[in-house]
Amino acid sequence: MSVNKVILVGRLGKDPEVRYTASGVAVTNFSLATSEFYKDRNGERQERTEWHNIVVWDRLAETCAKYLKKGKQVYIEGRLQTREYDDRDGNKRRTTEIVATQMQMLGRAGEESGDMPASPAAELQHAPKARGEETSLHEPPFNPEDDIPF
Repeated sequence: MSVNKVILVGRLGKDPEVRYTASGVAVTNFSLATSEFYKDRNGERQERTEWHNIVVWDRLAETCAKYLKKGKQVYIEGRLQTREYDDRDGNKRRTTEIVATQMQMLGRAGEESGDMPASPAAELQHAPKARGEETSLHEPPFNPEDDIPF
């Protein structure tokens, strides 16, 4: 058995960029920053930020391109993928990216980029589809703030 699953909550480092393949399938790319805080040997609070390259396909890619903006906080679920390519000078390069299968916009309406949809359209789940299978809506991830009684 093997598992390749990534869950991230972070903020977009730049606006998403959408392109279309020759067959018309949307692919959107953006960077996502996740931060952790810790105390160093002197007891001072430090921050470490990790940058992740996110790739989104199909209908979810179009949703991301439409509603996400730099600075927006999102929940991303997907898998790690490493691929090789040749750079402009012909050198072999490797990159590791997260291929997102789920995205949930976080924060309140009107915060950060503001253009949040009124419906849960951004909660679309994109998984590799069998022929004729539709992409479906999923339950949003658990948010402990939703469970606060006041």
